[in-house]
Amino acid sequence: MAGTARFGMVGLGTMGKALTLNIAEHGYPVVGFDLDPAKAQAFTDEGSAKGAKGFSDAREFVAALEPPRTIMFLVPAGAPVDSVIATLSPLLEPNDFLIDGGNSYFKDTERRGAELKAKQLGFIGIGVSGGEEGARHGPSMMAGGDQASYERVRPLLEAVAAKAEGEPCVKLLGPRSAGHYVKMVHNGIEYGIMQLLAETYDMMHRGLGMSNADMASVFESWNGTEIGGFLIQIASDVLRSPDPDTGRDLIDLVKDKAKQKGTGKWTSQEAMDLGVPLPTIDAAVAAREMSGLKEERERASAVLPLSGVSAGRAQLLGFLEQALYVAMVGTYAQGFAMLRSASGEHEFELNLEDVASVWRAGCIIRSGLLPGFMSAFSAEPELENLMVAPSIAPQILARESALREVCRFGIDTGIPTPCYAASLAYLDGYRSARLPANFIQAQRDYFGAHTYERMDKEGVFHSHWGPQHEEGAPTFPTPPKEHPEKSGEYQS
Repeated sequence: MAGTARFGMVGLGTMGKALTLNIAEHGYPVVGFDLDPAKAQAFTDEGSAKGAKGFSDAREFVAALEPPRTIMFLVPAGAPVDSVIATLSPLLEPNDFLIDGGNSYFKDTERRGAELKAKQLGFIGIGVSGGEEGARHGPSMMAGGDQASYERVRPLLEAVAAKAEGEPCVKLLGPRSAGHYVKMVHNGIEYGIMQLLAETYDMMHRGLGMSNADMASVFESWNGTEIGGFLIQIASDVLRSPDPDTGRDLIDLVKDKAKQKGTGKWTSQEAMDLGVPLPTIDAAVAAREMSGLKEERERASAVLPLSGVSAGRAQLLGFLEQALYVAMVGTYAQGFAMLRSASGEHEFELNLEDVASVWRAGCIIRSGLLPGFMSAFSAEPELENLMVAPSIAPQILARESALREVCRFGIDTGIPTPCYAASLAYLDGYRSARLPANFIQAQRDYFGAHTYERMDKEGVFHSHWGPQHEEGAPTFPTPPKEHPEKSGEYQS
């Protein structure tokens, strides 16, 4: 006898349990599965009033679902996802439908989609953002797959998604793994903004000697501006939270050793493959790696002590707010530039206005900046970089001096500002009509005959650099016509 539940969730941890209860509250009969019987029972206890039930036996779970079955899984990326698919596939029938809602690597999603299609099973990958609170009351969701598959679950997803001006923050963004790719870049931007806020906290805390309560008030005031959003909102909450055991501010007891789940690193790695610069995001990944050297840093602090300088509090706070605007816009700009490049490289056909729209509510990087980004992409869908949008460029120019002052303060005090400095370098590099890469190309051609292009004529060239007629001068063989890096005719 076929089951009656219309939706199944595999993985009843923090996110899976919260999202499934959200779905049940919207009138969809649901069941959940978890290998841990305690989690399955806890889900039943909490969801029974809404008709929800948990299972720890895969066969019973599948049997409880009405064919054609729709099953989502929210489990850690990598091997656990493959394990879920391997467990469920033999129990399913053609036209049953699977949804990977975790932070899966997009190339894994491509592979799984092809494998499941061969088994006549439907599949889409959805990036889900918003944490436990978002999953419970409305996440942002980034879907990838074919239109027909998405339509099977679109009503349910739109019902449970976060809403921005009444519009659900969920869309089919492109084919195959497009949803997980966009979620990966979302997380890269998240890394950048979180590190920028950490550096802001550090300058106020160590640089100005401000109390946690005073810093919380500053973040609270900024949340009412255009840079306001979830991460700035929770910054003030974090700084005001007491430790129930000691009565002290909890933030002062947290070890300064940040962890990561890999999505920020994936973003940097994929951007390097695309040839798209992400200096702020790269710096944020490196900053987490630096934080992991806790014991080494403690030893080094005794050998290389800081000798900082003081600064005017009111002036620096004004600079920080303006600098954070420029750095945040730059971080989003890097992410959108990567998506623009990846859309062509991977044939995702991404609409960047849609991406900005999905991020307006529910997700971790939601902020007051996103409606402006939507307008910029609506006015110019092929916009190369957000920083040059007519509505945004003047705002950057009006605030860039503040970013320089913040970086200068970090230099003078010895407080590291890797993401602020990287954001400034990105701005200065992107608007430099001429960069010193000609010097790099000359050196590469000198020692490796790697060739170069000229500004005054077409072609690919190789030259003999340096004093050519002195004894001991370097000589080079004539490069072959087909060079391993770049083919073409060589001229000297």
